[in-house]
Amino acid sequence: MEKLLSLEEGRYLVRLARQAIYNNLRGIIAEPPPPPSERLKEKRGVFVTLYTYPVKDLRGCIGFPLPTLPLHEATIQAAISSAIHDPRFNPLEIDELKNIIIEVSVLTPPEEIVYRDPRELLEKINIGRDGLIIKSGPYSGLLLPQVPVEFNWNVEEYLIHLCLKAGLEATHWLKGKAKIYRFTAQIFRELEPNGEIVEEELKMGRF
Repeated sequence: MEKLLSLEEGRYLVRLARQAIYNNLRGIIAEPPPPPSERLKEKRGVFVTLYTYPVKDLRGCIGFPLPTLPLHEATIQAAISSAIHDPRFNPLEIDELKNIIIEVSVLTPPEEIVYRDPRELLEKINIGRDGLIIKSGPYSGLLLPQVPVEFNWNVEEYLIHLCLKAGLEATHWLKGKAKIYRFTAQIFRELEPNGEIVEEELKMGRF
């Protein structure tokens, strides 16, 4: 069982992400502030998501699904990549940063959901708790647990959009040929650009 991070640790990660983006866009080379705890040096999966403000539109989201890097280092890399390497968007401009909200999602290691009949997935997946990864042949896709909550999807809609994210047919999950993994996330975000940082609590259920 992964240990939960404190709000102080979450705030550090969000501020670290913002500073990493600012430094990169400004061409500044600087040592990041040391992590306030040893837990932030442990290897964890993490995603950094950027939203526009005040209208909340996605502006970038990249991360590491698996615990391959120390959390503080992974956060820096994910933050920079979400700002300038997300292929869905143009690289972030420095003037945009003042109108960007930063969200950091710290992940648990993915676990495969075992099922015989694909319809079992509808009972095994909880909206607001489970982030999902699908793998089928050369295709793969990931959706963070906050995504179906934000769009008010039920589990079936969640699986459909997961397939589409991976470049698969919407009904591919029903064929029983895909591996589905779930993970949970602790989510820390700014209420406004460079403002107060809170831990997000998601509404849970199967719907």
